[in-house]
Amino acid sequence: MTNENQISASAPRIPAAAYALCMCIGLVGANSLALGPIAPSVAESFASTVPAVMAASAAFGIGTAASALLLAGLIDRFGAGRVLRYALLAFLAALAASGAAPALPAFVGAQLLAGFAAGLALPSIYTLAALAAPAGRESDTLGIVLFGWTLSMVAGVSLSAVIADLLGWRMVYAIVAVAGLAAVAGTTKLTASGNATGRAAPSPLSAIRVPGIAPLLLACAAFMASFYGVYAYVGDHLHRGLGLPVSAGGLLALCYGLGFGATTFLDRWIDRLGPARLLPLFFVVVGGVYLVMTVASASYVVLLAVVFCWGMANHAALNVLILRLAALDPGRRGAIMGLNSGVTYLALFAGTTGFGPLYASAGFPALAGLAVALMLVAALAAVLAPRVATASKQPAA
Repeated sequence: MTNENQISASAPRIPAAAYALCMCIGLVGANSLALGPIAPSVAESFASTVPAVMAASAAFGIGTAASALLLAGLIDRFGAGRVLRYALLAFLAALAASGAAPALPAFVGAQLLAGFAAGLALPSIYTLAALAAPAGRESDTLGIVLFGWTLSMVAGVSLSAVIADLLGWRMVYAIVAVAGLAAVAGTTKLTASGNATGRAAPSPLSAIRVPGIAPLLLACAAFMASFYGVYAYVGDHLHRGLGLPVSAGGLLALCYGLGFGATTFLDRWIDRLGPARLLPLFFVVVGGVYLVMTVASASYVVLLAVVFCWGMANHAALNVLILRLAALDPGRRGAIMGLNSGVTYLALFAGTTGFGPLYASAGFPALAGLAVALMLVAALAAVLAPRVATASKQPAA
C-alpha cells in the first residue's frame, strides 16, 4: 500500500449522523421553499390572493426567528439530539395541519407553528453537526449536512408545482410530512446527544457576550440579507424584465441548488486551509458574483451560469461561517446556533422588504449592486472577528 493510500485509509469517515442531519435540513428547507411555486393554487382554493397566501411564509420566518432567539437555550440544557427529535415531531404536526387547513388563517397559523419548530430544529442540527464531525473533517461533515439545502431547493422548487398540478397543493404537504418520518427515524440515535447540562436554559440572547460573536453575527446578517434580497426578486426580473415564463425561475433555482451542492465535494480543502483565514475571502468571492450579476442580468443564459457560481460561493461561505460560530464556545453552542438562526431569518425579512423599494425604482442590477456593498461589510466584519481555535468535541451519537 502506498503512503497516499495509507493516509486515505486512516482518515476518519464521515459519520452516519451527518446524513441523517442532511435529511432534517432538507425537510425544513422543503417547507420554506415549497410555498412560492404553489401559492396560486393555495390562493384559488381559499378564494384569496397570492400576497395574502404569502403571509404564511412571513409567519414561518417570524416564528423561526422568535423561536431561535428565545428558546434555543433549551438545546444546551436538554441536549441537541433530544430537542431536535421533539422539534421535528412538532414540525410534522404543523405540516399535517397546513395540508388540512380549512381556511387561510388556519394555514397561516400552521406555518407559524412550523416556524417555531424550525427555530429549534435548525440550531440543533448545526450543533449536532459540530459535535459529530471527526477532527480534521469539520468542514467536510458540515458540507454533507448543508447538502440538505440543495435537496430542498431542487425538490421543493422543482417538484412542488408539478405535484400541485397533478394531485393538488395539499398533497405537497402530505408528501413532505411522510418523507419527514424518515428524517425523524434517522434522529433516533441522536436523541440523548448534544452535551446536555441539565441546568436552567439561558436565553440565546445572553450568548451575545461570547467573545468574537458580534462581528460574525454582523457578517451573517449582511450575508443573508444580500442573498434573500436578491433571490426574492430574481424570478420577477426573469418574468417581467426579460419576458420569460414563470417556469424560467424554476430552472434558475435548480442551477443555484446544483451549484450549492457541487461545493460539497470541495469542503475538505476548507479543513486543510483553515476556516478563519478563508471566511473573509469567501465573502469577497460572493460579492464578486453579485458584481458580475449586475452586468449579466440582461441575459438569461449567462445569468444561469452566474447563479450556479452563486450557489457554490454561498455554500462555501455558509459552511465556514457556521464552523467559526460553532467554535466560539462549545458549552453554549446551542445558544450560539440559535442566534445564528434568529439573525438569518430576521435578515430574510429585512432583505425581502428592504430590497423591494430599490427593485421597484431602479431594477434588478441595483439589487446586485447593494448586495456587493453588503458583502464588503460581511468581509470586513469577518476580518475583525478574532480567530478561535477549534474546540474539542464529544461524539454526537
